[in-house]
Amino acid sequence: MASNSTSSSLLFNDSFLVKSVDRDGKKFDRVSRINGRSSNHEMDLTLDINTDLLPIEEGSNFSFALASSLLPDGEKEGEGGWRAGIEGGLADDWEYVMYGKPSRNSQVYKFDEDTAERVTAYASFGGLLMALSGSYRHISGVTVGEYVYLLIRR
Repeated sequence: MASNSTSSSLLFNDSFLVKSVDRDGKKFDRVSRINGRSSNHEMDLTLDINTDLLPIEEGSNFSFALASSLLPDGEKEGEGGWRAGIEGGLADDWEYVMYGKPSRNSQVYKFDEDTAERVTAYASFGGLLMALSGSYRHISGVTVGEYVYLLIRR
């Protein structure tokens, strides 16, 4: 688990059960699309992952987080890109880290028609896509135009 000094940068954190892998068929050799359900916040996740780096099977569990920074106390990264000077940061506690941008036609949230309480946040991590659906209050910290880190560990 992340230390207290880095927890201020966490925008979302929960455990997920993988419900399906490549439900619509495999599209790419090293990428799978997983669908999962969170255990605490009743969130649904659809995520493309590089299976060479992190193989995940149906029925397995993993911890998932979105963070605004990998540096202690939520500090923003400085010059040199996101990899510069992150030793001892949040990434050390996780197996799989991606850096990307929330987007969806200039809106991060799509309110579901059946209820205004349920929303979907979309993000792209270098072409690997994420859709996180559930209560707005759990993902309200995710903002369009603000880069986020996606973190996974089994």
